[in-house]
Amino acid sequence: MSKIWFVTGASRGIGAEIVKAALAAGDNVVATGRDLARLERLFEAYGDRVLSLQLDVAEESQAFSAVEAAVQRFGRIDVAVNNAGYGQLGPFEENDAEAAERQFATNVFGTFHVCRAVLPVMRRQRGGHIFNISSIAGVAGMGGAALYCSAKFAVEGFSESLAQEVAQFGIRVTIVEPGAFRTDFLDVSSAALGGKGLEDYAGFSSKIKASSEANNHKQAGDPAKLGAVLVRLAAEEKPPLRYQAGTDALQVVTGKLAAMAQEIEQWRDLSVLTDGDFR
Repeated sequence: MSKIWFVTGASRGIGAEIVKAALAAGDNVVATGRDLARLERLFEAYGDRVLSLQLDVAEESQAFSAVEAAVQRFGRIDVAVNNAGYGQLGPFEENDAEAAERQFATNVFGTFHVCRAVLPVMRRQRGGHIFNISSIAGVAGMGGAALYCSAKFAVEGFSESLAQEVAQFGIRVTIVEPGAFRTDFLDVSSAALGGKGLEDYAGFSSKIKASSEANNHKQAGDPAKLGAVLVRLAAEEKPPLRYQAGTDALQVVTGKLAAMAQEIEQWRDLSVLTDGDFR
């Protein structure tokens, strides 16, 4: 039986490749993004199998309207992919409060909005699969990306908790943790660099900018292959809670787990000292 997909941030990069992979598998897709004209051009050849909708995930009302339109067209939503997002880079002090709020409005609250809109549909169906696109930056903190990492860490905690709440309805949640993929993520259209101009951070900020420019469109990850893997995971009866995409993602996550295990053992004797004896 073919599935109905609902994908955010579908006009380019990973989102666009997820849509193409789902279509190649014989499924139908609701492709959403802020640039409706771009979406319509991109998927015009697929005809009625694709419903392109304008959606800024930071606007809750738009999320509900898009889900309603999706159900009106296809009758159900089997797979929802929260992919829309961008990277707010630079040291924490170089970013103002407004930059932090914009980052969370899209990357965190945008995910909340779409889940809040799609979950009633999936509960009625007693089934569905939500993919929340996180990052290795949602597992391991990275200097020069404090706001982006904090947003992705929030997505991880939310998704892990949500999975426990909705499993009773046959709804599965998978956190996708990509490494570096060859997309527009490092372009100015997808990443923002804080710029207060604090002298103490001048050298560090310059390194971040230079690294972004040097690695842009040279990343090892193939978005088309990631799209194909998500189609495969959507067909699994017992998909993983977390999926690391790429050898670099595996290295970061396994390295983090090993370092945590070592630190826990080092301080174990101190950890148990806080237990009270109330007998």
